[in-house]
Amino acid sequence: MDRWFKSWCVGCGKVQTVNSDRQQKASKAVSGTRRLLPGMKVGEGFTPHPFDLEFGVRTSGLIAGRHLKSGHRHDRQSTAYYGVAPSVFQSMVVRWRRTKPVGPIDVFTFVDLGAGMGRAVLLASEYPFREVVGVELHQTLAGIARKNAARWRAQGRAKAPMRVVCKDAVEFGFPSGPCVLFLFNPFGAPVLRLLLKKLASGLTKRAVKAGEVDILYVNNEHEGVLERQPGFIRLFHGEVRRSRADAIADHKILANQPDGEYATTNWEDCSIWRWSGPNKG
Repeated sequence: MDRWFKSWCVGCGKVQTVNSDRQQKASKAVSGTRRLLPGMKVGEGFTPHPFDLEFGVRTSGLIAGRHLKSGHRHDRQSTAYYGVAPSVFQSMVVRWRRTKPVGPIDVFTFVDLGAGMGRAVLLASEYPFREVVGVELHQTLAGIARKNAARWRAQGRAKAPMRVVCKDAVEFGFPSGPCVLFLFNPFGAPVLRLLLKKLASGLTKRAVKAGEVDILYVNNEHEGVLERQPGFIRLFHGEVRRSRADAIADHKILANQPDGEYATTNWEDCSIWRWSGPNKG
């Protein structure tokens, strides 16, 4: 989920709707059913990201949180669906590896909380993690993410095992061993607060050593929640810029919104956090 905020206009008020055959085909390919989620049709502003066009996967689209109904009590805390810019994701992994994690990357399980259609899962699988797990509450998005993972494996791009779990992030059982958790601002502060409280409690009970759980937080809108959660220390806080290609693609996608509801910048505000123990942070 990108940095979303209400905006009077996008692109100086000049919104152009692209209605190409390629765009229509990409829209139809998002789902195997006739019913698409709001925002996934060309007439609703759907614009494929170059990532999807290059690799033949389905991670494009902008779906407002109000349209992501699953029947779960946390539905109203869903922000929106939008795939993370590949360049921002890759930069965050580079920054994380510079923080001197407790072990090599192949001992870590990568967990994307609020995985959506799985773009971050696909990108993470290109690194030799022990395993890559996507956790997504919405059944339709989780199903698309699983199909994307299958295509990714078939192309031989995955260096790590992948799986997608359709589950609420707060109810997810975190695997043992070192983990790196990825958040692209998937839900509001109340859910993040519950998640961190449960996570910290579980890590304390299991006597998990300092440094065995790291958090990569992209579009850190609720940074204050992490700041108030004992047990975690911040290793990085700042802007991570999109590549020129990603910036152009994201601006084009958001400029095609019929209502100009959301806007973006050329960077993401990000942070990296590390478990330091129950009495620290």
